[in-house]
Amino acid sequence: MLTILGFVMIATFLVLIMMKKMSPLAALVLVPALFCVLVGKGAHLGEYVLDGIGDLAPTAAMLMFAIIYFGVMIDVGLFDPIVRLILRFCKADPVRIVVGTAVLAAVVSLDGDGSTTFMITVSAMLPLYRRLKMSVLVMTCVAATANGVMNTVPWGGPTARAATALELDAGEIFVPMIPALAVGLLFVFFLAYVLGRRERKRLGLLTLDEGDALARDVAAPGARAAEPVLAAVGGADAPAVAVAGAGGPGRVPLTKDRLPTGDGTGPGPADQPGTGDADRRPTGAATATTTAGDADAAAADDPQTLDPNRPTLRPKLYWFNAALTATLLTLLILQTLPIPVLFLLGAAVALTVNFPHMPDQKARIAAHSENVLNVSGMVFAAAVFTGVLTGTGMVEHMARWLVDGVPDGLGPHMAVVTGVLSIPLTYFMSNDGFYFGIVPILAEAGAAHGVSPTEIARASLVGQALHMSSPLVPAVYVLVGMAKVEFGDHTRFTVTWAALTALVVLGASLAFGII
Repeated sequence: MLTILGFVMIATFLVLIMMKKMSPLAALVLVPALFCVLVGKGAHLGEYVLDGIGDLAPTAAMLMFAIIYFGVMIDVGLFDPIVRLILRFCKADPVRIVVGTAVLAAVVSLDGDGSTTFMITVSAMLPLYRRLKMSVLVMTCVAATANGVMNTVPWGGPTARAATALELDAGEIFVPMIPALAVGLLFVFFLAYVLGRRERKRLGLLTLDEGDALARDVAAPGARAAEPVLAAVGGADAPAVAVAGAGGPGRVPLTKDRLPTGDGTGPGPADQPGTGDADRRPTGAATATTTAGDADAAAADDPQTLDPNRPTLRPKLYWFNAALTATLLTLLILQTLPIPVLFLLGAAVALTVNFPHMPDQKARIAAHSENVLNVSGMVFAAAVFTGVLTGTGMVEHMARWLVDGVPDGLGPHMAVVTGVLSIPLTYFMSNDGFYFGIVPILAEAGAAHGVSPTEIARASLVGQALHMSSPLVPAVYVLVGMAKVEFGDHTRFTVTWAALTALVVLGASLAFGII
């Protein structure tokens, strides 16, 4: 009975948020509370919730101070050079922008923390997506999938948990998996290329001049151009964009029929990559001339744009902030102190040095309070879900039902079975629940057929590409929150691609004889 209720509870939650019948926060709280009563353990609900909050409190604290720290670093201009570098590489080409997103997310993921990865990636890339009217869901999909593959580094969560649960060395698990993970990462880059091509087909290939508003948004402070220049080349759905011409200003109306929303609030027919109504498409590339004042107004409407003239910039402290961030990430990788403590100290130092006056510090904290509240609130709401799943015994019953359902003939192939099961299970439950509750059972079943625990541990890492988009992963709320997209929209768009990436990792593991 607990097994059935566990699966029904998870399915109910996913249906409600994907159909937008409830917000993720409300669903994370109310759905498990209802099912806790249905299993006859409503009297223990408070105990389960407090246990869940106790388990996730360090994560909530880490996210809270990490958001403040990286928010301050964004304010003072630490990541502006990264944006300018990506801008030069991307050249307003949707393919280059999406591939650049994947590369940036993969590189930053080396710190082993998904929240850090998403904060840096979204801050650097979102202005490009919004300015060029690209689908923000493409960005969240590529960033989450790339981070999921890279999340398997030994100092990340999954490998460490697998090693602890099965009493193995993390290096022994991870190093042989490198070829398969490399194939998975290459597939993510290929996926980025495919999605970028779809965006290019929808929008057209854009050419960007240094005078454009986007270029000015990320240029060095004080840089100014007389005329913005942005031209659309090809693409039946190419938006009307700014062009400079000797014939004087002219304007073509940018209506909803001619331009996708690109606001990230939902996919919409025109906001989905590779889609478009043939009846709406203009013939040829639409063009329009935009004044510098219009461009400035557009930039002002986009709070994510990195304005080169914002008063929070601290160019004289750039190298101090860079050194502070490098030191923080180094200590994080070395695990010198708990991650929440590191970010707490880092946020305090960053605020004190960059904004020595108390009103300025309060203003910076207030500026990022919305993100802090949204993400930390979501983490504590997720604690209700995980607390009820674990406390009522649903997770244990679900795990044993799945293991018992494996035919005896598949016993010698338990590593493959583990890899396949890791894809849905790491999505429907936390890493702690999977690695400490299910992996030991799978390892025990494999040992009875001569499958080593090391192979089981390696196979258990396969599903991480999908896991990073799980509603039980706190970092994903940082991603969708900063990108301002609905979690349900992100889930619908990402799940298929992420699951396919996991299957590629599994196939590569089999091809290389790793499992």
